Amino acid sequence: MLNNYNTSITFVIVLGFLSISFILVGEEKNLPDGQIVFPETFLNLSGEKVPYEKITEKYVGLYFSASWCGPCRKFTPKLIEFRNKHESEFEVILVGGDGSAKAQANYMKKYGMPWLAMENQSQEAKHASKVTGVEFIPFLVVLDQKGNIVTKNGKKDLAKWGDESLDYWKDL
Repeated sequence: MLNNYNTSITFVIVLGFLSISFILVGEEKNLPDGQIVFPETFLNLSGEKVPYEKITEKYVGLYFSASWCGPCRKFTPKLIEFRNKHESEFEVILVGGDGSAKAQANYMKKYGMPWLAMENQSQEAKHASKVTGVEFIPFLVVLDQKGNIVTKNGKKDLAKWGDESLDYWKDL
């Protein structure tokens, strides 16, 4: 029984790394090394394209997550609650690790994610994964209003600081 359990855990870990690796694969066209590049439009919960300007002048949490990831499904409601309390100063952008746009859209709808998403498997999403060094999910990278990385430990910060996390990030 224990061997089956260990085999299952190993399979899930390998599947997770393969999915993250899939995000990183792809040819990039003129995207600057070491810098997050936002697309001109994002997708909202309804699948409609929303212009980039909707997130300017806010701190942004790049949320690397996927529907198949149990820890992601557990963390998502906490992030929704935090984002909703601080939506005037903080926005979340989903960078999905699902294998298709449909799976990503279903994930967003199922959890009622109030934020925007990069198009599934887009060059900007792959580039963001590469620039931030995502090794596991859920992973929350916090950016300041100019797009600079404030911390790659957003998930841990939320667990430690709770509602005070935004003030903590502003002080970094």
